[in-house]
Amino acid sequence: MDLRAILMGLAFALMWSSAFTSARIIVTNAPPLAVSSLRFLISGIVTLIIVRILGQSFRLTPQQWRLTIVFGICQNALYLGLNFVAMQTIEASVAAIIASSLPLWVALASWLLWGETIRPLGIIGLIGGFAGVALIMGTRLNAGVDPYGILLCGVAVLALTFATLAVRGASSGGNMLTVVGYQMLIGAVALAVPAQFETWDFNWSPILVAAIGYTIFVPGVIATIVWFWLVNRIGTVRSATFHFLNPFFGVAIAALLLGETLGTLDLVGVAIITVSILAVQIAKTRALT
Repeated sequence: MDLRAILMGLAFALMWSSAFTSARIIVTNAPPLAVSSLRFLISGIVTLIIVRILGQSFRLTPQQWRLTIVFGICQNALYLGLNFVAMQTIEASVAAIIASSLPLWVALASWLLWGETIRPLGIIGLIGGFAGVALIMGTRLNAGVDPYGILLCGVAVLALTFATLAVRGASSGGNMLTVVGYQMLIGAVALAVPAQFETWDFNWSPILVAAIGYTIFVPGVIATIVWFWLVNRIGTVRSATFHFLNPFFGVAIAALLLGETLGTLDLVGVAIITVSILAVQIAKTRALT
């Protein structure tokens, strides 16, 4: 892995993790589902414009279409939509910690459902990672954090786990930017329906506009492009190794920009999750060698 790939991987992890802080700003000032639908509509259009500029095809195979629809509903509508709703009552750092457990859930599901081999280091990582999440969530629940918000984030990460496994088939036919553009538009349509039942109260301010714009173009578009560049350069498994930074970056950005506080057990839990995700990804990398 060369220096450029490392820098791009760090940039991707930073952009991905920062989305929770910008989302927290948005949902405390605007209806979460309506804004999410608008976000995906704009992101989808921008992504497809990039597809056209690059001269790539808009055509997908029937299998890609089926999986793109599943991914658009599970990732955009369920995962991101539920996280946006949840962050009305829970802090960005809590949502980021739960979401950062995705590599653990994917590894566990791949092992149990797909029969993938997992090395002892990976098993240790799974046990440690889930223990770290349980430690933080137990501490937060005792401190009075909204359990319904945590439940929504839990359902969200399971939906994304399913989508992550499903997208394996969609990526086999190429045109991944086209897949991403279409799944964003599908998410926009799926969220537009429940958004009609929200109270459309917007507290417009420069900060809200900046947060919406940032969420659309940085985590939504730029991070996606960086991710595919990274996958093409070093492969999916090695690229996914950078996810181990998400717990740290997620809570650090929320603390820095939103003033969210972290207790000693929170820091211990984040450290455990970070090391555990790295262990799982290292085990996957070694399994390929």
